[in-house]
Amino acid sequence: MIRLALLRHGHTDWNRAGRIQGRTDVPLDDDARAHLAGLFLPAPWDSADLVSSPLARAVQTAELVAGRPPRTSPALMEMDWGTWEGLRGIDLKANPSSGFRDIEYWGWDFTPPGGESPADLRARLVPWANGLTRDTVAICHIGVMRVLLAHAMGWDFKGAPPFQVKRNRLYLIQIDPAGWQASPDQIRLEHRV
Repeated sequence: MIRLALLRHGHTDWNRAGRIQGRTDVPLDDDARAHLAGLFLPAPWDSADLVSSPLARAVQTAELVAGRPPRTSPALMEMDWGTWEGLRGIDLKANPSSGFRDIEYWGWDFTPPGGESPADLRARLVPWANGLTRDTVAICHIGVMRVLLAHAMGWDFKGAPPFQVKRNRLYLIQIDPAGWQASPDQIRLEHRV
């Protein structure tokens, strides 16, 4: 059995403005860098394999909380939001003709214009996770975390999500050939003294 700990990257200017980032390579903002510099991975996760999305916000988060550079994997890239990247979800939702909808109405096949669906993410993420050989911390994105947690919990992106993805917490998934299981508990990052 392998344990996978998922950590969402820190804030960016686009997060704070409510803009959809997707694959747009937006770095951490100054406040996020300062905040994350005061946090670190708790044991035993501080010595686990460290991998991140190649996008700057994930790499920077990994370096700050782990004190070392991560390996990067394109499998951990955020969902491609196509022509919606850079736009605000609240504005898209206000326009009924946009096709935008809340996560509980997605299903696995919801696809932004020119983007990819949760099913597309699952097709690249599950083989990546099944190929892990050691306990691993993955610094990634909310869409990636949602897909991996949904897969582990059997949630189909219909109805209220059985989890909330918060920052500065590790979300654990046990990966076993017999099946995946998500832990109901999260582990908070430690504060430097």
